[in-house]
Order: sequence, then C-alpha cells, then structure tokens
Amino acid sequence: MSILSLDSRMLLSTDKIVKRIQPTLVQRLFAEIWLAKNVALGDVALCFGNLPPLFKLRGYVVVFVQNRYLIDSVNLDGFSFKTKIRLKVERLWLSFRARNVNEFLVQTPSMQSLMQARTKAKVSVFPFVENPDGYVRKLHCSDTTEKRDFFFLYVASGEPHKNHLQLIEAWCLLATEGLFPTLTLTLNNMHFSELCFWIEHKIESHKLCVKNLGSLPHGEVKKLYSQVNALIYPSTFESFGLPLIEARQAGLPIIASELDYVRDVLDPEQSFDPDSSVSIARAVKRFMGLDEASLPLQDASRLVEYLLKRVED
Repeated sequence: MSILSLDSRMLLSTDKIVKRIQPTLVQRLFAEIWLAKNVALGDVALCFGNLPPLFKLRGYVVVFVQNRYLIDSVNLDGFSFKTKIRLKVERLWLSFRARNVNEFLVQTPSMQSLMQARTKAKVSVFPFVENPDGYVRKLHCSDTTEKRDFFFLYVASGEPHKNHLQLIEAWCLLATEGLFPTLTLTLNNMHFSELCFWIEHKIESHKLCVKNLGSLPHGEVKKLYSQVNALIYPSTFESFGLPLIEARQAGLPIIASELDYVRDVLDPEQSFDPDSSVSIARAVKRFMGLDEASLPLQDASRLVEYLLKRVED
C-alpha cells in the first residue's frame, strides 16, 4: 500500500491514500512523528523534499535532493532575510539528519559529487522527467548565417543564481553593436518586482527587444520551444536544469553556461562564462553567425611610429 504525505498546497490527482500536511512548523513536526510511528521494517520511505526525516525510521529511507543551495558552498546574497534563514536551517537539518538516510537520490553526476562529500550514505544518480522521449545529448543544427531575426528564450525564475543581470547586460552590449535579437523571459512580476523593474529600465534605455511573459503554465512553456531559435541558459548553478532537457527534446539549439551541470546533461551548441556579459554576448553572436573582429596586431616599428606621432601631437 502506498501512502503520500503531501503539503496541502500541492495539487495532485491520484487514487493513492493521501495525508495532507498544512505548511506550518507544528504540522510538519506532527508529520515527522507520524512517519516515525507508521514506517515499519520492509517499508520504503521516499522523502521528496530535500530533507531527511527528523527521526530514525525502521524502513529503508530514500531522500531526493534537488535544491543545490543545501549542499553547495555558495553564499546567499541576493535572497531576502526570511529565505536566507530558511535555507540555513535546511542546510543544518540536512547535515545533522543525514545519518537517518539509507540512500540519497540526485539527478546529475555533479550533484552526486557534492552530496558524496557530505554523507557516508549511498548517493545514486537517477535523472527523471515527465517524458524521456526525444532527448539527445548533441543536436545537429542547420546553418544560422542566413537568418536575419533571432529569437531566444530563457525559462527561469528570478533567484540570484539564475543570472538575469548578466544576461540583460549582454543584450545591452549587443545593442551597442546594433544587434537586437529578441529575448523572451518567464519572470513573475510580483515575486521579482525589483528585478523586473530593472529589466524594464534597461529595455527603455537600450531599446532592447526583450519581453517578459510572466510565469506560465508548463504547457505554455513547452509551446514556446517551437517559437524560438534557441534556448539561452546563463544560470550559475543547477541541480538538474529541466528546461535544458525539455528544449533538447523539442530539437532546440542551446546556448548555455560552460559549467559542469550543463555538460552533465548535454553538449550546448555554444557556451560562455556566466560571470561575463561579454562572454555571453560573444556566444550569442557566434550562434548568429557573426565573427568577432580580430585584434589589430602591430609590429615594434609601428609602436615606435605611434609613440613618435604622440610626441609630435
């Protein structure tokens, strides 16, 4: 018999037995006590929300970890005070209760390495998506040099690691060169109002072709993959990066950060340093079939001529 113990806010259509938990500390504690009393020898307890059980259970305990902030040594600058506190508490919870876990599940080798450095428990890689059909590591792209209009998509929320600031700065650099590719974003205007306001200012000051559709249902996001030329993904770290998989399944070229989490799942058509707006802009230009100008190298005699001219001036 399967029993699902779920946050009351999670919508789910199932014929399984469901135990709903209100999102409060007291109700979460009651849920942990219920688990300790009801999980028996031979049972498998799957914890799908990153955190181990508070108490040692009699069954086989598997914890699915997908929040990289809990296992990676990155600072939390850019988050609200409340979110920082929550993440720090969850980091401690994971660290001190890892001994209650028989096996951790993650979705990429990078996450496996991070997790193995923090626990003696078994850590397994088990990447899964709604539908695995159509996924390939490398895409054979057609030539883009004859295209005039380019449409790029970034499917992401507005947390700091999603790196919208560097992405928009890259679009500003392209604008200074007279290049105005279209970029579509999926930012929630209410949850990330400050970021959205900053982006709107950049759009106005640099005449950028950037549009934000707001947060969309998953079905609407999947439709966008057929309406653009490429997915661009400047995130600085991910536990999996589901849009990368979905875009590849849709046959979409990908321009992404040159980081392990990307190479864990696919080979992008172009890559860049996510900390450099210049690098992002150059990757976009390469995808558009535009060459970077060569350095105007000179010999020593030209240097002397240059200096003498400065003296004459």
